[in-house]
Amino acid sequence: MTTIAPDQAATDSRIAVALDGVTRTYRSKAGDVHALRGITHVFPTGSFTAIMGPSGSGKSTLLQVAAGLDRATQGQVLVAGTPLAGLSETDLTRLRRTSMGFVFQAYNLLDALTAFDNVALPARLAGQRVARAEVLAALARVGMQDLARRRPPELSGGQQQRVALARALHSRPAVLFADEPTGALDRTSGRQVLEVLRSLSDQHGQTIVMVTHDPLAASYAHSVLFLADGQIVGRVDHADAGQIAATMNELER
Repeated sequence: MTTIAPDQAATDSRIAVALDGVTRTYRSKAGDVHALRGITHVFPTGSFTAIMGPSGSGKSTLLQVAAGLDRATQGQVLVAGTPLAGLSETDLTRLRRTSMGFVFQAYNLLDALTAFDNVALPARLAGQRVARAEVLAALARVGMQDLARRRPPELSGGQQQRVALARALHSRPAVLFADEPTGALDRTSGRQVLEVLRSLSDQHGQTIVMVTHDPLAASYAHSVLFLADGQIVGRVDHADAGQIAATMNELER
């Protein structure tokens, strides 16, 4: 893989997300907690990256800081060429709405709305015009176009998560952030969602950053970053679940 420096991120379309010397420190009565310690990493456009690490390693904090859901204490974060530092909350919200998509363990769908209307809802709430063809295209990318009229209670867990994916993709985000997206699914449904994620990257050039504790889920990614004590301590590319699990076991010793 070509090495790309974080300082190229503002002008290089090959870079979706860049972190340069990022730290995140929390104050507590017991003293400072260093959740991230000088993270420098580039997520290339079109890449699918899994982030793993022991409990308390900083993986969720890394995702939140990269997505602008939390502020870095020091260092620089750029998403789609835009530095997050210094943005007002309004501008940050606008950037998240236009350049980022989010998928979590909970689907967060409204049971009273159809799959179609759940996908269209964020745009409607933002006062944007919703094109039927674009909503159906988002559902088609996750294989749910034929179930657009179904409501969440009529769908399986895996199907609901794919609707949540379509909702995140509707705005054509530069990067899709996924936090344990298969954590609430059975093995079969989870694999179906992971196959969709991999196809989104391979076939549509979607950049995906996914936090997971599951080596099988991580094996669907192009590369896996391993965190420990708020630092990147390892990386594997195109690894199978066994290799990933072995690396995790070493970290947890």
